[in-house]
Amino acid sequence: MPQPTIGTERLGYPGAVELVWGVAEANAPIDRARDALARGAWSDAYEALHEVDPSLLSARDLEGLADAAWWVSRFAESLDVRQKAYAAYAAEGDDLAAAGVAARLAIEHFVRDEPSVGAGFLMRARRHAEAAPDGAEHGFLVMVEANVARFSGDPEHAIELADRALSLGQRSADRDLVAMALHTKGLALIDTGRVAEGLALMDEAMAAVVAGDLSPYFTGIIYCALIGACLELSDVRRAGEWSDAARAWCESIPSSAPFQGMCRVNRAEVARLRGSWSDAEAEAILASNELEELDPGLAASALVQVGEIRRRMGDLVGAEAAFVRAQELGGDPQPGMALLRLAQGKVDPARTALRTALATEHQAARRASLLEADVQAAIVGGALDEARASADLLAAIASETDTPAFGASATAAMGAVHLAEGDVPVALEHLRRAIGAWQDLRLPYEAAKARALYARALRAGGDEEGAQVELRAALAAFERLGAVPDAEATAELLEARGGLPSGLTPREAEVLRLVAAGKTNRDIAVELVISEHTVARHLQNMFAKLGVSSRAAATAYAYEHGLA
Repeated sequence: MPQPTIGTERLGYPGAVELVWGVAEANAPIDRARDALARGAWSDAYEALHEVDPSLLSARDLEGLADAAWWVSRFAESLDVRQKAYAAYAAEGDDLAAAGVAARLAIEHFVRDEPSVGAGFLMRARRHAEAAPDGAEHGFLVMVEANVARFSGDPEHAIELADRALSLGQRSADRDLVAMALHTKGLALIDTGRVAEGLALMDEAMAAVVAGDLSPYFTGIIYCALIGACLELSDVRRAGEWSDAARAWCESIPSSAPFQGMCRVNRAEVARLRGSWSDAEAEAILASNELEELDPGLAASALVQVGEIRRRMGDLVGAEAAFVRAQELGGDPQPGMALLRLAQGKVDPARTALRTALATEHQAARRASLLEADVQAAIVGGALDEARASADLLAAIASETDTPAFGASATAAMGAVHLAEGDVPVALEHLRRAIGAWQDLRLPYEAAKARALYARALRAGGDEEGAQVELRAALAAFERLGAVPDAEATAELLEARGGLPSGLTPREAEVLRLVAAGKTNRDIAVELVISEHTVARHLQNMFAKLGVSSRAAATAYAYEHGLA
């Protein structure tokens, strides 16, 4: 096959070479495939390249086929063909191209949790790069090394490497490399606790995405990682702003593209934080299925979301299954698994798991979530000194990073510690501030949790009327969310001082009043802003407490006891 002579287009992957394709003596499928690759029409390119005799495909054609297969989510084929492309470049003595493909192979094997194979291709990439002068391809290789350093727990070295890649990108005027260097340095800075500085760099990289300056592959990598970082910091507002700004790109990617699954993980997280738990669970399950072959780690993250949602909804068996599967895929189920153990009454295993995780975790956001859980577990276990120590560490992270969500967590944790210690006035002050902070962040579950704790502090201080108001508000929020364990615990607190007959909770009394007024389950659900399923559960509990079996009998009871 003649060597390419005219026309250029960069494919979107690390270390990609400039593609120069000739038209003379080329057969029609090759022409169609090359044109489709240049346009990003991955499905067309994939089909056209499969019409060509494999023995006629050049190294560049093989690389194009590997990319097309990746974009249509045929991951095993993509990996196999990319290895063939690497071998073809190496045989031709094209060290620059071989280095680029070896770097991409290193990334894919690292992502697939195959570190030995990834390290082998990274070494091959280095050896090929040594034979060529510094340029963009070397910068992409440095980017791989920066990410290895970051995921190995050495963010400072990752920052140094990202700076070197940025310099190479600026010298070679490679926009993809510049944006990726800014993006990676931003993530590493966030890992060290320099959150504002890191987010500023990631915002700069995302500006290039929105401007359409980057190739499709890097556009997806930067977009998905920024949204993921924002959500890990509970910065839902920033995530929403960039999602809106990048909507055109999101709508342009093929439905078969791997980025659909990656974006789905982020959508699940947003839905969970916003309180749409059923939607979040469905998205996360679908994402885990889509990503298990491509990126087991990201699939595990989706399953952790599933476990967290199920735990909060009271499905402890389903939550454990999701956490265990996430761990099998190489994910870290903490602190969700420890909080599950706490819900099961297994306090010591929960505390042991949290201490083990904290001993090896240095990333600020992860440490914050672990410390928040450790405060809860230590209070339940009666270890108030240890609870205070964890709350102090959480407050230090919040102060160093100046992150609103960490600040709200730290304030709520300190309020819980003061309440457990019996310092009611200080507990009330912290918990009141925590409620406001969570409401400002628009995180309904966290706000309801703080409100329920605030009600307990009010009750401890002798303000029963105020406690009842806060408990009712918390109960309504938990029921809207479907947080069954929290709703039941809050209802018990109300029942303890509510003065209602037959052990009815205030919510059950409300349902009884509406039943006596002739309302249907649907009418009641609309009026109380809860699901019909929740109404049915209240009715079942209410009938059992009253010793009745019909709405008519319940209505009679309501009139007899002044509840109608």
